[in-house]
Parts: sequence; structure tokens; C-alpha cells
Amino acid sequence: MRFAIGHGTGNDFVVLPDLDGALTLSPSSVRTLCDRRRGIGGDGVLRVVPTAKVDEVAHLAHQADWFMDYHNADGTIAEMCGNGIRVYARWLQRCGLAGEGTVNVATRDGIKYVTLPASVDDDITVDMGPPRIPEMARRVAVESGQYDGVEIWMGNPHVVVFVDGLDAAGPLTVAPDVEPRFQTNVEFVVDGGDGHLAMRVHERGSGETQSCGTGACAAAVATALRHDTSSGRWTVDVPGGRLHVEWTGDTVYLSGPAVIVADGELDPSWALQAGFGS
Repeated sequence: MRFAIGHGTGNDFVVLPDLDGALTLSPSSVRTLCDRRRGIGGDGVLRVVPTAKVDEVAHLAHQADWFMDYHNADGTIAEMCGNGIRVYARWLQRCGLAGEGTVNVATRDGIKYVTLPASVDDDITVDMGPPRIPEMARRVAVESGQYDGVEIWMGNPHVVVFVDGLDAAGPLTVAPDVEPRFQTNVEFVVDGGDGHLAMRVHERGSGETQSCGTGACAAAVATALRHDTSSGRWTVDVPGGRLHVEWTGDTVYLSGPAVIVADGELDPSWALQAGFGS
């Protein structure tokens, strides 16, 4: 079984090509693969599969050739991943399956439009679609205290907390307590003004990560709401690097790097023991 390793601003993924649509991924096999000591290691798994070969999204095949089947490190399935889709598209580009221009990728949050540059060294831009902003008050508790949160959906759920310093989030070794309770990503954001944000994130299913693309988008939208505006551009610094977000009022664009680090082949015996079937 072939695989690749890639990352977007330190948010890293195992890429599994499944061009025949024959690979079966169980939660257990994903957890084993993402284990940083006993597996390959990663914040999640990106299965690259033709849209037409997946019953769940086959109705989108006329709009997008490829489906991003994304799994969190704990084996759960996520609707969307902003860093992951850039890595996914970079893999397609690197393998000659997509070229400069726009490539449509089906996700569990619908079709995303990814703009690939000519060079594999340049940033990739994704039209992430419009945010959804529920009118629900959220309260977030960590070791350092409790904070008011702003709920923003970018295909997947986020609660954005504004803090004076990123150390206010504490170690983030466990998921922050969110009330009313639900499973969500939580961003701790410092609004530096002049379109600059700094952010840490605890991702549901993966823990604290070096970056979160949908989280950066949610942070930008929450910042706009904080300043009573419905559009703008932001630079978002995360522990793993820098992302750029634009909200037009209609849609959100995410730009940032995507790097394929290596590729290889799983040992057949290990893969069998890990529960990978095809």
C-alpha cells in the first residue's frame, strides 16, 4: 500500500492514494496509522479517491473528479479540513493528476474550489465557501479560567475565544470544556489589529495541532464580527507557520503552503495487522 506524508503549516497528514476506490479504512486502522510511535504519524488521514467510486458522494462526480475522504487521528470522520485539502491538491499536482488552475474537490461539506499555482513551491488558495454563524452563546473553560466563545462553522464546528496572550490557553493536553457541550474545534486568538491574528487550536479528534485551516478562517470571521464588519483580509500566525484569510462577505478564501515531504510503501504484514483491507 502506497502512502505519502504532507503538511500545511505543520498540520501533517498521511495521504493514501486509492485510485480504484478499493481501500477500506476503519477507525482502528486510522488510529494505528496516525500513531507517531507505532505507525506513520499524523494529525489525520487523507484518502485520495475518485468521487464516482464513493457512494456517499457519487452524485457530485459531475462537478468534481476527486473526493477528499478525511479522517481525524482518533479515527473519527470530519466534514472539512482547510490544511488537508491543500495537501490533497498538492499531491494531485505532484502526481500529474491536476495542473495549474482550478481543481474541484468534493468533500463532506460539498465542492471546494482549489487554485493551484504553476510552481509546487507556491501557496495554494481554497474557496472555503460561506461561514455559518449560529446565534448560540458558548462558554469555554481551560485551566486558566473561563472565556466567552463565538461559534463559527466552516463546514466543521469551531468556537473562537479571544485572549490577551496565547499562553492563556494553557497546555491544551485535553479538550477545552465547552458549554453548552458539543464536540468542536476551539481556537484561542490574539487580535493584534491591522489584520494580524495569532492563534492556537485544539482540534476535535486530533488534540492541539500546529495549525488548523478551517480554524484560521473561523478566527478571521469572528474577528470581523468583533469589529462589526462583514469582510476583510487577515494574516494568521499559527505555531506551524502563516496562513492568509480573506472574507468577501459571501465566501472565505484560505491561502497557505502545502508540502509533500515523502512517500513510501507500508509493509504488507504491518498493514494487514493494522486492519487495512482492500
